[in-house]
Amino acid sequence: MSSLASARLAEERKQWRKDHPHGFFAKPVKKADGSLNLMEWEVGIPGKEKTDWEGGLYKIRMTFPEDFPTKPPKCKFEPPLFHPNVYPSGTICLSILNEDQSWKPSITIKQIVLGVQDLLDNANINDPAQVDAYSMFKNDREKYNKRIKAQALERRPQ
Repeated sequence: MSSLASARLAEERKQWRKDHPHGFFAKPVKKADGSLNLMEWEVGIPGKEKTDWEGGLYKIRMTFPEDFPTKPPKCKFEPPLFHPNVYPSGTICLSILNEDQSWKPSITIKQIVLGVQDLLDNANINDPAQVDAYSMFKNDREKYNKRIKAQALERRPQ
């Protein structure tokens, strides 16, 4: 693990523990020996209030590359999410997570999770990643909204 990446992620963890948005969680996963793997995080993003996503807690695995923060983390919903900007694999299609688009090394984990939360209710139809969700979003919004509400119910925190 690069010392720049590990130093930055240790600082991110410290900052997150001091100040993070209500209802969210983000923490490094534990290795088999009980130590923390700073290069891989488990994240929980609540659906925004007064949206069809409300009530759900959407879990993501964030995997940081060795050359972080020069390159962005890979963020993947587990399990995959029905959404126009989420690939069937669960990988999130968002400009701030794309090194060829809006990624900057100064972007924090907090900014990423808030960006993903915002994407849930504000799909970018100009950058579809999932055909079924995109088609339903464009052609039958009522059916799409019902599916999103059902998905939120399935993902209520225990």
